[in-house]
Amino acid sequence: MDIVEIMSLLPHRYPLLLIDRIVEIERKVRIVALKNVTINEPHFAGHFPNFPIMPGVLIVEAIAQAGAALLLTEIPDRASKLMVFTSIDSAKFRRPVVPGDQLRIEVTVLNWRSTAAKLRGIVTVDGKVACEATVMCAITSRTPKQANASAEPAPVEPAPTPAGVATE
Repeated sequence: MDIVEIMSLLPHRYPLLLIDRIVEIERKVRIVALKNVTINEPHFAGHFPNFPIMPGVLIVEAIAQAGAALLLTEIPDRASKLMVFTSIDSAKFRRPVVPGDQLRIEVTVLNWRSTAAKLRGIVTVDGKVACEATVMCAITSRTPKQANASAEPAPVEPAPTPAGVATE
C-alpha cells in the first residue's frame, strides 16, 4: 500500500501521519509498515535542539496507526470510525530513533472484537529493536458529539464596581 491508499484508510495527516508505506499485510493477523524519519519533521525542532531524537510516544503512535490500517480495512463503515488509544502496556525503548532512520513497524493482532483491539508492535531500525509495546485501541464513532443546541447560555453577571468609582 502506498501513501495515497494509507490516507484513504486513516484520518491522520501531516504532521501526525506516521506510516509511509505498507509492505506486508495478512488480513486480521499482521501488518508491516515503514516510516522514513527525516529532519524536516516538526518535533525535531524541540526534541532536542542539536541532538534530534524521535519522541517515543510518536513511535508508539506509529504502531497504533499501522494496526488501524490493518483492522480498519475489515470494517465496512470505516469512514465513520476512528481507532483511539485506551492503553499502552509494556512499552520499551531500546535505542534512539534519529533522522535518516527507517522504521520497520511490525504489528500483530493479539485480540480483536468489533469495538476494541489489542495489538503487539515491534519497531526495528536496521534489524535492531528500537521500540516494542502492546497497545489497546477502541473503535469509536468519528462523528463529533454535538452540544445541546436547545440549552440556553448561562447569564453573564456584570463585573463588580471597584470601591470609590462612580457609576451611572
